[in-house]
Amino acid sequence: MMKKGIIIFLTLILLFTGNILADTKDLEITLVYDNNPYQKKLTTSWGFSCYIKGLEKNILFDTGRDGSILLDNMDKLSINPQNIDTIILSHKHLDHIGGLNSFLEVNNKITVYAPSSFLSIEKQDVIQKGAKLIEVNDSCQICKDAYLTGELGVVLKEQSLIIKTTKGLVVITGCAHPGVVNIVEKAQNLFKEDVYLLLGGFHLSNEKPVMIKEIANKINEMGVNKVAPCHCSGDNAREIFAQVFKENFILAGVGKKFKIND
Repeated sequence: MMKKGIIIFLTLILLFTGNILADTKDLEITLVYDNNPYQKKLTTSWGFSCYIKGLEKNILFDTGRDGSILLDNMDKLSINPQNIDTIILSHKHLDHIGGLNSFLEVNNKITVYAPSSFLSIEKQDVIQKGAKLIEVNDSCQICKDAYLTGELGVVLKEQSLIIKTTKGLVVITGCAHPGVVNIVEKAQNLFKEDVYLLLGGFHLSNEKPVMIKEIANKINEMGVNKVAPCHCSGDNAREIFAQVFKENFILAGVGKKFKIND
């Protein structure tokens, strides 16, 4: 009787720990659309999109400008659109939402998180394609460990994605129109944690080098561990951030994968 009880106990232990291991996934972020080259087999084009897996939901953050390029790059990266549960749109510029309609033609069983500031016609287009639309104003949770900053900025509203990991926060920006420093501050204020990785467009391509240096130093002083500026960040910004962050600067372009082991 005691032997049977021990076997049952050990079985329950294995089942329990097995579930823990099944729920503990490594976070992987892949740039599927960007104007900076990385993988030669992929097409570079002005815009931004990245695919996030390892959470409760598979997420596509922004959709680039051209749907055919988006889907072709995804195919070459062996990313099946049918496996994506959620799309997050950072803001309404075409280089971030232009590929949405093409994507919804191959998978409309999806939830789209769009800023409330989108035009009614843009929102209606998502609904008419058969997708579920959630309008975002304030910060909110997408799924376990994934959150949106909510709309930031004044003239042009934009939202960013925040992912909680054991190493710190991962912050993904579309174009950082509200200011990349302000986005980092928002993430830190929401969770009282440091940022492990800041990734995406920093909107500094037309900024003077002296100002870029100030911004890079400020972000470094704020405790951001690693940075991967791409899209609208500009070559000057990438060079200056590389100087400031040294080995913690990550060169990013279309096809680049980021793996964060929890």
